[in-house]
Amino acid sequence: MPLLTVLSVVLITLALVFYSIGIWSERFARYLKPWHVVCFWLGLLFDISGTYAMHLISTKVFNILEPHTLTGQLALWVMLVHVVWATYVITKGSEKVRKKFHVYSIHVWMLWMVPYLGGMYLAMSR
Repeated sequence: MPLLTVLSVVLITLALVFYSIGIWSERFARYLKPWHVVCFWLGLLFDISGTYAMHLISTKVFNILEPHTLTGQLALWVMLVHVVWATYVITKGSEKVRKKFHVYSIHVWMLWMVPYLGGMYLAMSR
């Protein structure tokens, strides 16, 4: 297996680990903590890095309308909004918002799982 392929799989898996830890620990705590936001940022950065590595591997012409590409891009943008909003909530938000933030977070995670699982399916079907 080429090194870039291994690297992309490791990076995307690290994104899954960090983002899931942040999302689920926040969900169980029902309160947004600074270390959750750190996990969100790490998940996003690993996801962007892994996505870029996969882009370098791809031999196809970039087509935003392909379902995997479209859901992946949508998930990245929603993750970016989520992590920026979480950072704002931690630095300047109210206690009320910190207690309710987990309601939004779980939806972002579920959206992110669509391209993650879709990518696994596409890789295994080749």
